[in-house]
Amino acid sequence: MANGEPRPDYAAAVIVVIARYQALPGRGDEVASILAGHLAQTRAEPGCVSFLVNRAEDDGDRFVLYEQYADDAAFLAHRESPHFRENVQNRIVPLLAERYWERYELIGPVAGQPPAG
Repeated sequence: MANGEPRPDYAAAVIVVIARYQALPGRGDEVASILAGHLAQTRAEPGCVSFLVNRAEDDGDRFVLYEQYADDAAFLAHRESPHFRENVQNRIVPLLAERYWERYELIGPVAGQPPAG
């Protein structure tokens, strides 16, 4: 934060990731099917706060994943999990024309936690 101010307690640890997938033409249904199973496995992870899979209305081959993890350790555990390796690295990546993700800093209270102050 600016001027060396500490981050608010309610957002201090949460990791937000937005991943974007563009499937190869016509491969969106396969990607969606794999993501459906991956979604359930990821939501079962102890450090997963939220995991949402979205498919574009105007392009069935385009996806956006919105992910929240309790902290860096939870995010790393997700990326090192057997289901991530199998579903994403081994099965989804070969079906993609493009894949990238970005990390964000959460601003505002986490659901179920009161604002600081």
